[in-house]
Amino acid sequence: MKKTIYAPEAPAPIGPYSQAVLSGNTLYCSGQIALDTKTGTLVNETIAVETQKVMENLAAVLAAADMNYTHVVKCSIFIKNMDQFGEINEVYARYFDEDPPARETVEVARLPKDVAVEISCVAVK
Repeated sequence: MKKTIYAPEAPAPIGPYSQAVLSGNTLYCSGQIALDTKTGTLVNETIAVETQKVMENLAAVLAAADMNYTHVVKCSIFIKNMDQFGEINEVYARYFDEDPPARETVEVARLPKDVAVEISCVAVK
């Protein structure tokens, strides 16, 4: 069984994809960027602020599926500048106090709306 998950508190998809899809007890969350849903603007004063907003947007998607960060088993982080990895990681780590999920971090040439970071995740209930 497949169910589309939509969180009004997270940015609406900007293409032909869903914010997340629940299949059985596994949630596949699309990548989130630092868009403010109320204003439609990017929240990117610093890489730490941008990462914080990305994590808040992911939290909204997880909550729409009655999950939270304790359910996350895998994250993918895409960044434009590996030199910012330490600052991104510092913010990211605040969301995983114990038993952090598996993860990869990949430097890419470009991301949607020219953001500096995009994060997706898989969660299991």
